[in-house]
Amino acid sequence: MPGVFVVLWATGFIGAKLGLPYAEPMTFLAWRFSIVAVVLFGVALVLRAPWPKSRMLTVHIAVAGLLLHGAYLGGVFASIGEGVPAGVSALIVGIQPLLVAAVAGPFLGERVTKLQWLGLVLGLAGVALVVWNKLNLEAGTPFGMALSVFALLGMTLGTVYQKKYCTGMDMRTGNVIQFSAAAIAMWLLAVALETMVVQWTGEFIFAMAWLVIVLSFGAITLLLILIRRGAASKVSSLFYMVPPCTALFAWFLFGETLDAMAFSGMGLVMVGVAMVNIRQ
Repeated sequence: MPGVFVVLWATGFIGAKLGLPYAEPMTFLAWRFSIVAVVLFGVALVLRAPWPKSRMLTVHIAVAGLLLHGAYLGGVFASIGEGVPAGVSALIVGIQPLLVAAVAGPFLGERVTKLQWLGLVLGLAGVALVVWNKLNLEAGTPFGMALSVFALLGMTLGTVYQKKYCTGMDMRTGNVIQFSAAAIAMWLLAVALETMVVQWTGEFIFAMAWLVIVLSFGAITLLLILIRRGAASKVSSLFYMVPPCTALFAWFLFGETLDAMAFSGMGLVMVGVAMVNIRQ
C-alpha cells in the first residue's frame, strides 16, 4: 500500500503540469474537487454509508479537508502557476516529514527515536539531491515560493489534524465532506482572483480525469488509510519518495535526464524511509 501511494501521489505533479496551461489553479481545483464530491456523494448514498454523528466531528473533518486538499493542493498548483518548477515545489513540500515529526510528539504523543530522526534528515538530503538540478536563478518568484511554503504548512497541519481528530470517520462520507469543503474554498478564491476561463482540450480533460480518478479517489483514500493505521511521522516519511518518483516520470514522459547525483539522492531517500519505518 505505501509503495502504491507514492507512485500515485507522484503523478499529481505530472497532472498539474499537463492541465495548468488550460485553466487557472483555483478554477482547475474547484472543478476537480466538485466532481469528486458529487461522485462520492452518490457512492455514499448507494452504499448507505454512515454520516458523522456529531456536528463537531463534521467540523473537524471539514477543517482537515481544507488543510489536506485546499491549502496543500491550492498552494502547490498556485505555486506552479506562478512559474515555480514542479521539482522546486516538491523540494519545499518535501520538508513536511521533518515538521510532522517535530509536532507529532507534543500533539499526538508519538515517540520519534534518534534513528528515525536520522532517517528523516537523510531523506531530506536525498530529496535535495534529486531536485538540485532543477534549481536555477529563474525558479519562480518569491511569491511563488511562499505559496509552496503555504502548501507545506497546510499538508503538515492537515496530517496531524486528521490523525488527532478524524481517524474514526467513515472514508466514504468523510471524503464527501472534505472535498466539498475544499471545493467551496476553491470556488470562492476562483471568483475573487481568477477569470475562471477553462480551455476544455483533450489534454486538459485527460489531466482532470487522471487527477480525479487516480489522485482524488485512489491516492487520497490510501493516505487517509495510512494515517489511520500508522504513526503520523512514519506516514509522512513516504512523501520523501515522491520527488524522486516524479523525476522518474518526468524522465520517461518529458525526456528529463537523471544524473549520478539524482540516483544517489534516490538511494538516500530509500534508506531514510527505511530508517523511519523500522520496527523498534
